Amino acid sequence: MDPVIIVGAGPVGLALALALARQEVPSVLLDEGPGRDAPRAARTVVLREDTAAVAERLAGVPLGGAGLRWAGWRSLRRKQVMREVAFGDAEPAPLHIAQHVLTTALRAAVTREPMIELAVDSRLDTIEQESSGVTAHTRGPNGTWWRGSYLVGCDGPRSTVRKLQDIRFPGRTAVERHAVAALRTELPRGDEAFLHRLPPWRTTGLSSGEITARPLPDGVWRLDWLLPPGKDLVTPELLVARIRETLTGWTGEANPSYELLDTGVHTVHHRLARRWRAGRVFLAGDAAHLLGAFGTHGLDEGLRDAGNLAWKLAVAWHHGPHEALLDSYQTERRGIVAARLRAADQVLPLLRGGGGLRSYVPGGSRGHDALFMDSHLGRGPLGAPGAYADSPLAPPRNEAEAPVDTPVGAPVADVVVTAEDGSFVRLRDRLGRGALVVLLVAPGTVVWERKHWVTAGIMPRLAAAVTALPHPAELLVAESYPGAAAHTVLLVRPDGHLVTALNGVRPADLYAAAEATLGGTVQSEARAGAGAH
Repeated sequence: MDPVIIVGAGPVGLALALALARQEVPSVLLDEGPGRDAPRAARTVVLREDTAAVAERLAGVPLGGAGLRWAGWRSLRRKQVMREVAFGDAEPAPLHIAQHVLTTALRAAVTREPMIELAVDSRLDTIEQESSGVTAHTRGPNGTWWRGSYLVGCDGPRSTVRKLQDIRFPGRTAVERHAVAALRTELPRGDEAFLHRLPPWRTTGLSSGEITARPLPDGVWRLDWLLPPGKDLVTPELLVARIRETLTGWTGEANPSYELLDTGVHTVHHRLARRWRAGRVFLAGDAAHLLGAFGTHGLDEGLRDAGNLAWKLAVAWHHGPHEALLDSYQTERRGIVAARLRAADQVLPLLRGGGGLRSYVPGGSRGHDALFMDSHLGRGPLGAPGAYADSPLAPPRNEAEAPVDTPVGAPVADVVVTAEDGSFVRLRDRLGRGALVVLLVAPGTVVWERKHWVTAGIMPRLAAAVTALPHPAELLVAESYPGAAAHTVLLVRPDGHLVTALNGVRPADLYAAAEATLGGTVQSEARAGAGAH
């Protein structure tokens, strides 16, 4: 079968190619550039716990040394600390990393992967579809025709793929604008990020009263000043004055020492493509959505797009067209991003407007600080990973379901599990391989080697049920899972979202849930198609 064509070699395109390769699906990655990113210290990304884990798993190397996991987060208003968070086991730290460093790590993994063909200096200009596949033409020094089974546009806000498919991209322009500077300096509590609203020293006209400071390795900081509405020019002189004023305010030094590394203006747009699928063509990442107000980062959602789409394409690639499963990509992912954008639109007037409710609601300032913190830390409606509660792939509810702390459709907790070879690993390390995961909660098993209990109790019956599922599945065992009783059986999708939790070994219910997760098995879909003729 022909490879999947991926247009765009940014982080999302690279991640999708690597995710497909892990599931033994070949791809052609079309890069309109020369195959490398120019270093930009002021262009950084913040990855939440789940997306940072995905990036590290796909890159094949730890990214903590290339980026920085913060020790904490603070929210200040004028001179007062409003909220503080210390990161640890209960609150995992996000990863702050320069985007070109992340892209370089992913690109290095791509060059090591024989199932990925990387074509540089290849700009897409034509897409042709038919029932059996997709043909794409590129121009440039290596211009040629490419044949693929599917095509995914990961080619950014100005997506050629989206335009060639005549897909509308409505939304709001310049929701926020920030002046950005990357500099090397010393600040108090140098391993903590913070948001400072209404700093008392404001005198220059560059900021509307909100500064975000995010540390990077080697004493480097990214500072963002929210700009007032409008399109006023940010001159170098004005930016330098703002840097000095800000550093003086934070350090108390009249002439603070710093090394300016990079500057820029970051404009946040909110847009959402009308369709994310057009036949055999899909959109992902910035080609499908733009968001980012209040410190959220679109790359988080782009990496989640890649994880969601990769396993579904892999099922279709290995087992034949599976329309219900492929359609669910748009339903699930577009629904999550649309909800995120709606939440941002609802709070924008409250948090950015002058006066209004803020003048009359008691404690309103603290409530606003909580919203800001949640969005920056990837929590709440503005930042938390979405749950596919209303997914077309969700199985029907039944009496065999067992309560756990993870809602159906939400990402599972990253607990320690025993793998089939007897090793102890993190659950998250077993995801993204194309297989379903069946997790048995069995207290006490951690003190025994797997060979002593793998043939005892309910394990043989559960192992037989897993073998009989309509899709490959891996059986794992955990000492505990949040909110789960002993002998609870969890079914987890390849992208780490909970399908169902069952009370004990129930082969028929487990099979039905797995079948629903696939949108109905390939065989049943084929039978339905044959019966229609």
